[in-house]
Amino acid sequence: MVTPYLSRKGKQAARRADGGAGLGCRKKRMPSCNGADTGLNVTRHESEPTSDGSFFARELGEPSRKGREQKEALDAGALPAWQEDWNAIDWRLIFPKVRRLQVRIAKAVKEKRWGKVAFLQHLLTRSLEAKLWAVRRVVSNQGKRTPGVDKITWKTPRQKMQASRSLRQRGYRPLPLRRIYIPKRTGKRRPLGIPTMKDRAMQALHLLALLPVAETQADLNSYGFRPRRSTADALGQCYCALAKEDSPQWILEGDIESCFDRISHRWLLDNVRMDRDILHKWLKAGYMEGATLFPTEDGTPQGGIISPVLANLALDGLETVALRADSRRQGNLRPKINVVRYADDFIITGRSQEQLEEKVLPAITAFLRERGLNLSREKTRITHIEAGLDFLGANVRKYGRKLLIRPSKDNVLGLVGNLRDLIRVQKAATALDLISQLNSKLRGWANSQRHLVSSRAFWYVDKRIFEALWQWAKRRHPTKGKGWVRQKYFRIEPSRRWAFTAPQRKRDGTWGSLDLFRVSSVPIRRHVKIRAEATEFDPAYAEYFRQRWLKRRQGRLYLGARKKTLTAMERVNPDNPTAGSRNRPNERLEPYAGKLARTVLRGAGDP
Repeated sequence: MVTPYLSRKGKQAARRADGGAGLGCRKKRMPSCNGADTGLNVTRHESEPTSDGSFFARELGEPSRKGREQKEALDAGALPAWQEDWNAIDWRLIFPKVRRLQVRIAKAVKEKRWGKVAFLQHLLTRSLEAKLWAVRRVVSNQGKRTPGVDKITWKTPRQKMQASRSLRQRGYRPLPLRRIYIPKRTGKRRPLGIPTMKDRAMQALHLLALLPVAETQADLNSYGFRPRRSTADALGQCYCALAKEDSPQWILEGDIESCFDRISHRWLLDNVRMDRDILHKWLKAGYMEGATLFPTEDGTPQGGIISPVLANLALDGLETVALRADSRRQGNLRPKINVVRYADDFIITGRSQEQLEEKVLPAITAFLRERGLNLSREKTRITHIEAGLDFLGANVRKYGRKLLIRPSKDNVLGLVGNLRDLIRVQKAATALDLISQLNSKLRGWANSQRHLVSSRAFWYVDKRIFEALWQWAKRRHPTKGKGWVRQKYFRIEPSRRWAFTAPQRKRDGTWGSLDLFRVSSVPIRRHVKIRAEATEFDPAYAEYFRQRWLKRRQGRLYLGARKKTLTAMERVNPDNPTAGSRNRPNERLEPYAGKLARTVLRGAGDP
């Protein structure tokens, strides 16, 4: 059994217990075949870290309690607990070993040493640390309770540990996918293929080896399904390309028709640098719809862990093709071609409409045809920047010389419609349950839109949700007046009027209140776009990603402190005891200077 986590002192202590082998003797004493003479496991030499090329591997600090206990047990010659108990694994020690191999793979890709890339990928996919990390990803995401066609899920630590040991390439054969459908905004249905838990873990394992290759070869302005990148970065690049006075005025909006379902299997097998046998088995596994098995001739299923990376690999190179379509200057006129891609949605800017129609569009069409893909005729169009376009849920439009990127109309109305349907369905739910469901949706949407010009959209959402909740409250009590309904479900605060609230018992047994999240309370914070060439597998950008993480953390701490300050100033209205704190029934709110509020405790004899 391999014990890979011995420090230098731990190795010396183990060697002393083994009779002094390796402490200055010219020849180390070799253990017997069965190791019965020492009682120790045979240790393997582990090289020191060769690179700090990872944000996750940086400055881990002191080992955790589990790590110290594990080291002490190894120094005493005991069997490593992490090899027997899933809960005893110290993940702070597991991931840096995986990341070091990924950094070496990325370095070999830059040097075009494809033989070394294949060797390092083979080494990574056979390592126990990578297998443990792959299983951890499968059992900790949102789909951990969704089984495949075998109806099996991994719930107990024993099942997870056994699953990590069962991830072997020899004799592996994936099962068919379980086909389900989810509705789309257009009324159509999107097919999803759900693999089994073991197939998901195998995909996650090989993804660890494929991701450094995909990140190193990716287009500079590709932002979809990539680590450290988001829609905010894609929209930030749109602003950089279109905000200036001499920026391009014409935009090609491109959308690939059924991208995941029509990618050529032959192209993937010939160009994706990973285990070809494993990839072929995944692509040809088929899917089950009901009790019928259907074959898969093209495409990679939506729902697989590795599918987004395969789609990105198929589309990488689109930016280069667009830039080469018209790279010559015409006098003082530059081509002004810029590409921004998020998964299968992309925009390409140009100097004129003729340039996009006659040069760029044919080149993109030929590029996609090689991969078995086609542009959607319904969604692909060429528009002027003053007319605006919707991209990634935002409206990009220039008003004179000013470029504004705001939440799109469909985005805002879609959110309001979904929340109205939720409120309408929850007729018998308590106010506390309703607030809990609404807050998660409102907070997530507001955080995703706070980097845009969103103030008006935020106020509009608050207004429509208040109207829907007022109708919900009156419908629950048809015989009561408006004043009674307001006193039961709403309270007035200095910084916010008509706050929809509900009593909630805290963990310490006292009573508090849960308020509806106010979208307009989210401050607008401009997003700093990631550097186009930065990847987390390049050691040169380790400090860059660390500084970005620190800035985001400081922003979260600022917002948390601001929220605590407002909460301390706002107290409970004594005229509405059901909406306030029951452990202080005599507390009431009085205005102070017309802005803030102070707490006044009235005695029993006060009026």
